[in-house]
Amino acid sequence: MKLNRFFFPLLFFLLILSCGQSERDGRAKSAGDKANSESTLRVEDTSDIDVDTEEEFDLFLQKFSEQRSFQLNRVKFPINVTVPDTDDEGMAPIEETIGRYEWEMLDFTYDSTFLTRPYDQYHQVVRFRNDTAVVEIRGIDNGIYADYYFELIDNRWYLVTLCEASF
Repeated sequence: MKLNRFFFPLLFFLLILSCGQSERDGRAKSAGDKANSESTLRVEDTSDIDVDTEEEFDLFLQKFSEQRSFQLNRVKFPINVTVPDTDDEGMAPIEETIGRYEWEMLDFTYDSTFLTRPYDQYHQVVRFRNDTAVVEIRGIDNGIYADYYFELIDNRWYLVTLCEASF
């Protein structure tokens, strides 16, 4: 039952994100690329990453959104999350822990048309402070509200927690 409290809002949010993504996916991905992005748990190829150089957040976020294996390696599992309690009438926030095998792929691909589309409008902002970044997603009159917290660890970005307060 606890699992449903996290996945219903997360699935709703992912559905919103994927609406604008499906058209781009069809044009941008070949069958080979798609097979690679949907592969199961793999070890991340780090041969092209210089561990002495700080990873650029924008490039990291793009790869994080596109490659499942990369995303699974860049989430600090088990991850503590704050989600609405669907059993509570007021949907009070509760904390849950999500493991690697329960994880649903996140997509932070964003463009300005998300502000003007006819439904599920939202804006996305990245805020930086020292060695942390927060991706804030805010809906426009639709209840979407989520914060994703990333931390720079050994010059690489990792998702360390999230707060999903959408209803």
